[in-house]
Amino acid sequence: MPSILRKNVSRHGSLLLFILTAALLAPLSQAQQLQTKFGCNLTRNEDGEKVIYGDTGEFRLDGERIEALRWESALYRPTHGFECSVDTSDDPQAEVEHDGDKSNWRITLKDPVAARHQRGYDFYNHGMNCSIRLQRDGDKLHVIPSCPALCGSRGNFTELSVNLKTGECSYPG
Repeated sequence: MPSILRKNVSRHGSLLLFILTAALLAPLSQAQQLQTKFGCNLTRNEDGEKVIYGDTGEFRLDGERIEALRWESALYRPTHGFECSVDTSDDPQAEVEHDGDKSNWRITLKDPVAARHQRGYDFYNHGMNCSIRLQRDGDKLHVIPSCPALCGSRGNFTELSVNLKTGECSYPG
């Protein structure tokens, strides 16, 4: 086989390998991206008392890189309210976990104690940990918090689910 023909076959083979690799990795990189904004509220009767839940936020992640993170979670009772909040100034870090073809994230803080003190929370020590799990299930994103470090007198953020197409959210139970 002439050398010029061998080079073309070799070049085309490399190009074909590149295209196949890119095609196989494209769904994986798409699945590791998350971009959503949400705002929701719910009024419930708990133990004979009117309780209002209110949450607003934005999550933008590209794999383990956090582009934007903001979440305000409030719980109001007739005589008082409680709030939790987290944002990019709290030094969050993300881990991507794969469950089959689903991508899930676990967000933690590099230093939850420093983030708590930065907010001025020096009372009601509910714990110094902070972990927020983001679990994608089709068009739904389940937000499962365990982050008492960034709550004042409240024990934790409110668990919720977000419709990724509409931004509407709902609370379990």
